[in-house]
Amino acid sequence: MMIDRRMLLGAGVVTVIGAALGGRAFSAPGKRFAVTMSEAEWRKKLSPAAYAVLREQATERAYTSPLDKEKRSGTFVCAGCDLPLFSSLTKFDSGTGWPSFFRPLPGAVGTTTDYKIGYPRTEVHCSRCGGHLGHVFDDGPPPTGKRYCMNGVAMRFVPKKA
Repeated sequence: MMIDRRMLLGAGVVTVIGAALGGRAFSAPGKRFAVTMSEAEWRKKLSPAAYAVLREQATERAYTSPLDKEKRSGTFVCAGCDLPLFSSLTKFDSGTGWPSFFRPLPGAVGTTTDYKIGYPRTEVHCSRCGGHLGHVFDDGPPPTGKRYCMNGVAMRFVPKKA
């Protein structure tokens, strides 16, 4: 694909908008979540790494989360509010270094458009507390073709009871 002036200008505008927003994801105006806390309360509840990801849209380093290699049966829940997000039955090894899933649990996540790296991506957040979880891409396996690429520090794993 050839890059022309129009594409280059468009990419520049998106980058400027993203920088003006401080790299934060766009969110729906007036969106309210069932679980809300002050910044101080979130900082007290979460580890510094979980706070950075869930509340500031940071990304953990690839291959650092033990949840990437988690193989047991169970449920991945939000580290911010304990909402069940993903079943272990939908987890797969994407080779990216982050826990990946092909489908969230019904009603568990919402999405917004994120311009943090200069072009639009689909950000995934917890539907109950609004915490940033990661991004979803269209390069996953059947049956959905989706790859929900999640930050492990934004979740906890709850093993299935025997």
